Amino acid sequence: MPQPVIRATNITRNLKLGSHLVHALRGVNLEILPKEMVGIIGPSGSGKSTLLGIIGGLDSPTDGRIEIDGVDITRMSENQLTDIRNRKIGFIFQFFNLIPTLTALENVALPIEFAQVPRHKPNRRAMELLEMLGLDDRFHHRPNELSGGQQQRVAIARALANDPPILLADEPTGNLDTVSGDTVMEALNRIRDEKGTTVVLVTHDRSLASQMDRVLTLVDGVIVDGVPVS
Repeated sequence: MPQPVIRATNITRNLKLGSHLVHALRGVNLEILPKEMVGIIGPSGSGKSTLLGIIGGLDSPTDGRIEIDGVDITRMSENQLTDIRNRKIGFIFQFFNLIPTLTALENVALPIEFAQVPRHKPNRRAMELLEMLGLDDRFHHRPNELSGGQQQRVAIARALANDPPILLADEPTGNLDTVSGDTVMEALNRIRDEKGTTVVLVTHDRSLASQMDRVLTLVDGVIVDGVPVS
């Protein structure tokens, strides 16, 4: 059996809101294997985005341990975490987070240019990814000239720019209509199938989650089930 690419052990996260202590995560344990597509669902405020941020090294747990490819990232310095994120993890956000003054091509090429050791020629790699996602006629369009679904596909291309083995997606279809959302999900499935990428996707949409290999349900900061999706 392959070793987990992501392992969380007894993850807790406490947040102080004014005089109140909020227990966002209460001892989360999970293992995610290479090439899996895993959905994380649950009600608003259940800790889904908090867990995703901790897995990706954007936030630190109050207690517990996160391993990426067997390496504990929990106590790493910010420079070490930046290196892990650059090499191992791509992020997709609900609100796209594209730079409005840059074209689609420039948005995708940017993280390659910033990589400490670029693995690709930025423009060539950006073109390849945009073509793979059906955007070869949108290279020179800025975000405000693209539909929501097209912007999200640009964001996916950007997340894949440095060939990360892990893709973390936080409500990637939350601002899209059904047709655009289906197009984005087709893109994620294709990426997993063609590149062997591990995908972890937070969503409130159960029909979307049903397309995953496995679904984890968070309620009040605790995983209450994790069953294969038939």
